[in-house]
Amino acid sequence: ETAYLTVSLPAGAAQPADLGTWARAEWHIENRLHYVRDVTLREDAHQARTGNGPAVFATLRNTAVGYHRSNGEPNIARATRRANRRSTDLIDTVTSSYPTTQ
Repeated sequence: ETAYLTVSLPAGAAQPADLGTWARAEWHIENRLHYVRDVTLREDAHQARTGNGPAVFATLRNTAVGYHRSNGEPNIARATRRANRRSTDLIDTVTSSYPTTQ
């Protein structure tokens, strides 16, 4: 398999082992956040396309993912379904003076 990467380093500073590490790190980000946003939260199907709508909804999605991850949830889809059934818990957490994680 051949992979091509574009980097802003001199050729001598971009060693093959480093390039492989950087490529894997990029895919880790892709799999950890973007996949969840695209598949679980169906970001690509969203209809907000103009003004600040896309940025606002992306921020809300990132906040939701971060909230669940900070609570130690390994499965964001399951955590989202659970949160949908208990929306008052989320509202209480966000509006509380002393937010706690469970």
